[in-house]
Parts: sequence; C-alpha cells; structure tokens
Amino acid sequence: MKIGYCICGSFCTHKNSLEVLQTLCAVHEVVPVLSETAACTDTRFGTCGELIKKVTELCGRAPVMSIKDAEPLGPKEPLDLLVICPCTGNTLAKLAAGITDTAVTMAAKATVRADRPVLIALCSNDALGANLKNIGELLNRKNYYFAPLHYDDPVNKPHSLLSDFGKVPLCAELAYERRQIPIF
Repeated sequence: MKIGYCICGSFCTHKNSLEVLQTLCAVHEVVPVLSETAACTDTRFGTCGELIKKVTELCGRAPVMSIKDAEPLGPKEPLDLLVICPCTGNTLAKLAAGITDTAVTMAAKATVRADRPVLIALCSNDALGANLKNIGELLNRKNYYFAPLHYDDPVNKPHSLLSDFGKVPLCAELAYERRQIPIF
C-alpha cells in the first residue's frame, strides 16, 4: 500500500508515533505529512528539526508540511490510506467541521475526496468532553476509521483518551478493507 502518515502536535506521543511509522515503512511506501505545529515547534520532547530529520530518514523522503503540498495527495498522488497518528483534538474538530487549514486536514480532505480511508489515532485531553461529538460525527461518515482508545489518566485527566498505537498497523490494514474494530 501507499500510505500517507500524518503527525500532529501531541508531542508527548511522538516517540511512540515514530515507532508506528517505522513499522509501516518496513512494509509499505509511506508519504509523511507533518502539521505546521509539529513541523515548527520545539518542546521538551524534542525539536522540530529532529522530528523532520527522523521522519525523512524513515520514509526516504521529506515530509509534506504545507496545504499546497498536501493537496495533490488526492488527485495527482493518490494514497491507498491516510493515517493520522497522533491526531489532536484540534485536528479532529477541524475534520468534523470540514475545515481545511493545515497540511494534515488538506491531506485528509484529499484522501476522502478520492474515496479512500482515513485512520485516526486520537490523542486528546478533551476526547470525552468537547470532542466526543466529533468522534461520533466522524464515526458516522464514510471513509473515517479510528484506532482503539483507552483512558490516559482517568483520575487526573478524566476526559483524556489515547489511541492504542500498537494496534495502528492492524487498524490500517482493516481500514483499507473498510472495516472498523471497536474503539472502546
């Protein structure tokens, strides 16, 4: 498969996301896409330069980092599947509302426009709050699939959910077959 792999700004999950990316690159052609936030923000979890370098090394190509460069992923450079791992609550809300203002949301729009699946590995502190309706919205739309979710820290962050990144490769295969496993 030719897979688009998007990384959003949930910086504390980038290390695990890169492990998933490495697994997918071993088997598939992968087109990396970074949100502008992920591509331009240094944090205590690493620098944006380190992230861009690692993604480029794993995929053998530089990441897409602009709306302009993401637009061809539907019509001119079609993907078999798009994976957003991690997908932030902000990006989830934009997808549910049909907002296209980042490289990641453009890649998703282009993929869905080409009638291809988008797999979301959500990592959000408000998944069981403001974003719960957006999860439901996308579950009810054609071409959107989710990796299973679990509590991040139910005592200190009762609205926070993380996707099980270990299941993303399996969920990618299933999404390609248009199948959704239970998300909770």
